[in-house]
Amino acid sequence: MTTSQTPAYAATHPPTRAAAARPLRTFLALDAAVTAANGLIYLLAAGPVGDLLGLGTGLLRGIGVFLTVYGALVALLASRPVPGTAATKAVVEANALWAVASVATAVFGWFGPNTVGTVWTVLQAAVVAAFAVLQTSGLRRLRD
Repeated sequence: MTTSQTPAYAATHPPTRAAAARPLRTFLALDAAVTAANGLIYLLAAGPVGDLLGLGTGLLRGIGVFLTVYGALVALLASRPVPGTAATKAVVEANALWAVASVATAVFGWFGPNTVGTVWTVLQAAVVAAFAVLQTSGLRRLRD
């Protein structure tokens, strides 16, 4: 066991901010990858995806552009050694808003999705909400 692994060393040498930010960066990076991939699928396969979900190709392409750009911005934030607090809070809030809006879309049947589209909307809302929760916990860990 090296000195850096002893409990006494850990008690007197707290982790660096960059080390404490590692979980947050991971959650942001996963969010960015999933979001950008989803956006690219909507952009490149709007026709077949629209048929599967019962949604229009124009709507999917618009969402695809947004998700691709948003994913790239979240990836940029995740690439920072210590992601900014304000930017991370903005991502958490955007994710929470997206999740709530997605559930409302499913409940009220906005945009006319079929059953598969409604289930997909609720499932992706759950994933986005989970990212918001994980990112919030990563942000809290960074502040501790």
